[in-house]
Amino acid sequence: MTSTFSVSLVARCGLALWLSLPLLALAHGGEDHSHDEPKTAAPAAKAAPAAPAGAASLEASARLPDGSLFVPKHVQRLLALRTQPASLAALGASAELNGRVVVEPGSGGRIQATQPGTVVPAGKAFPVLGQKVRKGEVVAWLRPSAGALERGDRLAQQAEVGAQVALAERRAARLEQLEGSIPAKEIEAARLELQALRKRQAVLAASLDAPQALAAPVDGVISAVEVVAGQVVDAQALLFEVVDPTRLAVEAPVYDLTLPARMVSAEGSAGGATLKLQPAGAGRLLREQALPMRFRVLDATAPLAVGQPVKVVLRTRGEAPGAALPAAALVRDGNGQPIVWVHSDPERFEPRRVRHEALGADSVAVREGLKAGERVVTSGAALLSQVR
Repeated sequence: MTSTFSVSLVARCGLALWLSLPLLALAHGGEDHSHDEPKTAAPAAKAAPAAPAGAASLEASARLPDGSLFVPKHVQRLLALRTQPASLAALGASAELNGRVVVEPGSGGRIQATQPGTVVPAGKAFPVLGQKVRKGEVVAWLRPSAGALERGDRLAQQAEVGAQVALAERRAARLEQLEGSIPAKEIEAARLELQALRKRQAVLAASLDAPQALAAPVDGVISAVEVVAGQVVDAQALLFEVVDPTRLAVEAPVYDLTLPARMVSAEGSAGGATLKLQPAGAGRLLREQALPMRFRVLDATAPLAVGQPVKVVLRTRGEAPGAALPAAALVRDGNGQPIVWVHSDPERFEPRRVRHEALGADSVAVREGLKAGERVVTSGAALLSQVR
């Protein structure tokens, strides 16, 4: 039984091998097996490293040899660049002045010592910066200080006046006893003389050690405190300064004497805020070869401080062609020349030197350097100038 199974298994394997020979011949058909030596396999080419997933984000901006900039689109979005087409039109002429915030007459005042003395607070402490005060409110007391000789003279005057008062009282008493036998006018004169001497005695006593009230000259806030408790000050020493923040002005020097007559309106810029200004006149006395010109600040809530610099823009009569742009579009190149960036191609920006004038507190008029329709960068121009 075992031998019969072995013969059958061998027969089946031989049949399977015979059926597979045509398939092997077909699989190796057309191959050259005439050479004896095996063919050496060519070395596999070194695979190039795969690009990172964010390769597009690594693309950087660059400054080209002609001075223009190559800025990819994704970088433009990161810098939040904004452009607008240049539109040429007739724009009014203007002039720019450098001014500063000053106190308008009648809206501020100083509290000074009228004589040497010691300053003491009116309450528990001196007023602090920013504290509101009313006109006539006592903020401190000045206790006069006198030297030994001056104090001795005043005490001698008091003693002399005291003796005169005693004599006048006795004289008036004697005359009153003789009333009816002497003229009434003599009795009245004695009484008036006695009253005058008593008032003089009271004034001398009060002037020796009586403190002097230091009151606020105007309504406003305390803007300067130049004294501490117990400080001894001289006459005319500045102790406090009061300013009304709702009534401030701007003063600017004018070097063109005809400018005040040609002015139409005025605007100001300080601390990033635009101020509405009203001309308040110009002086006729040169100060450092310029005329001082004043402007009232119409916005009473503007955050201003005395002495703060203000850029004043005056609009004058006359017109000239130009393109109106935001002031943020104007930047400086490496030589300090004013330029704007023109978006010439989708990813290219060109610098243009321009001649400009102030059009308002936050706008400029480009007179030369731009053509109509050119797209100018109005937001992010300062960031473009930092590309190297």
